[in-house]
Amino acid sequence: MGLDGFRRALYAGDHNAAREDLLATCAPDARMHLFTPAGDREGPKAAWEAIWAPLLAAMPDLERRDHIFVRGGAPSGEWVGSSGQYCGTFRHPFMDIPATGQVAHLRFAEFFRIDGGHVVEAHVLWDLPELMMQAGVWPMGPSLGREMNVPGPVTQDGLGPHDAARTAASEALVLSMLDGIQKHEAEGPDAMGLAEHWHPHFLWYGPSGIGTARGVEGFRRWHQIPFLEAMPDRVGGNGRGALFAEGDYVAYTGWPGMEMTVTGAGWLGIAPAGQRITMRSLDFWRCEDGSIRENWVLIDLIHVWNQLGVDVLARMRQLASARGIVVGGEPVFPYSEKTHVSR
Repeated sequence: MGLDGFRRALYAGDHNAAREDLLATCAPDARMHLFTPAGDREGPKAAWEAIWAPLLAAMPDLERRDHIFVRGGAPSGEWVGSSGQYCGTFRHPFMDIPATGQVAHLRFAEFFRIDGGHVVEAHVLWDLPELMMQAGVWPMGPSLGREMNVPGPVTQDGLGPHDAARTAASEALVLSMLDGIQKHEAEGPDAMGLAEHWHPHFLWYGPSGIGTARGVEGFRRWHQIPFLEAMPDRVGGNGRGALFAEGDYVAYTGWPGMEMTVTGAGWLGIAPAGQRITMRSLDFWRCEDGSIRENWVLIDLIHVWNQLGVDVLARMRQLASARGIVVGGEPVFPYSEKTHVSR
């Protein structure tokens, strides 16, 4: 169990088999929580039609590349989590992101809760900003971290088999790290114990719009300090989602996983509007010799912007039009009245 057939079929390009396995594996009324703008859907059929079918239409030669697969138990039940990339030739628009005609990659994190032999809940997050950047229409501020095609584990063992004897130690390490991060407000940044939990050369693979950072210095400079200064009252962690481990890997899904108030400046270029927001965050950590070596993080950043009153997709369409790109069509250059789409 874990949508094995679904994942294999998408890798093999058998899209009909992928759909049938998704429908057979999920309960008909499964709660399917999808990334913005797809929203929540009831049942696998509605979820397929909302995101997978349009992506297959946009990239007819689509293949799924799983980098990590973890299963384990959490207080809320049995979970499986997978992370990787969808890859294909971007021939037609996807959610109004204009096609490029070139190979494109779309990072994903997908979590499924299993009960009675069927998936009853899903948390699905795809990195839409990454696809916008490849199409040249990301309308928001530049990333502080490094934007890159995020790799899988350096050990190339993310799909298992995982050594069950190391599961408890991995989970304890990540829980200790999360507990340390929560001490920041009361005791200062040194109390977080980052160096005690993270490998000196760890890589933090943030979502597009934030980017990747290396080591404690890079992590704090390019993500953590702006994040904490903007939202010092944030609360969350292992008490607001499902955290589970298998071997050297620990996974976490929170929908939402954090709640905070935007009271400071510096994160994503967001003004300190005093707005209370929630954050959907999905994580995978890889532990190595008693420290965390790699961390893959996805955040529904478009949902964050929406809560602040900014429609990222509408702004993307405006940017595309300003650059002579037909919204809903292929790139057209140079700009002309004939190709312009007014909105």
